[in-house]
Amino acid sequence: MGDAMRKNRKKTVGHLWLIAAVLIIAFMLGRYVALPRIFPRAYASYVEEYAAQYGLEEALVYAVIFAESRADEQALSHKNAMGLMQITGPTGAWGAEILEMEGFTIEDLFEPETNIHIGCWYLRQLLNQFGNETTALAAYNAGSGNVAKWLSDPAYSSDGVSLKAIPFAQTEQYVKKVALYKRVYRFLYE
Repeated sequence: MGDAMRKNRKKTVGHLWLIAAVLIIAFMLGRYVALPRIFPRAYASYVEEYAAQYGLEEALVYAVIFAESRADEQALSHKNAMGLMQITGPTGAWGAEILEMEGFTIEDLFEPETNIHIGCWYLRQLLNQFGNETTALAAYNAGSGNVAKWLSDPAYSSDGVSLKAIPFAQTEQYVKKVALYKRVYRFLYE
């Protein structure tokens, strides 16, 4: 294992331990007092509506929002992904066209309802395309083109459907974070 991979693995393990420590402390302070403040259900009415419309688990949508923006509707990434679910301009325009959102502009991605609507629609598209949540989340982070290449490479996929390895460390960490946050949201609110 190379030094870069060792550093990424240590960073991932360190990140997971930090989250675990926060969760333990918050649990000790009271499940219903501290944890909901750390992991809020921001924009619950929109999440409920669009998760139901696209057949998504609400905990998954909240986990993506938390991982992407920490529920900051004005979040802007270095790659110009915008809003709560960090939707890029091209994905937003594509989604708005398919969803027939009249008068859509890229700035609308900072509006929570529009962002969550397009984000849930896009998650459903990726789940339909790739057939499982882990692969869909990898595509949400790294792009569906990259994931399609990985699935056709025996180094990353043995069956062409699921990933046995994710070559981008950031994407690997992202998938793990979303899975952890989803478990937290299930624990708190289901």
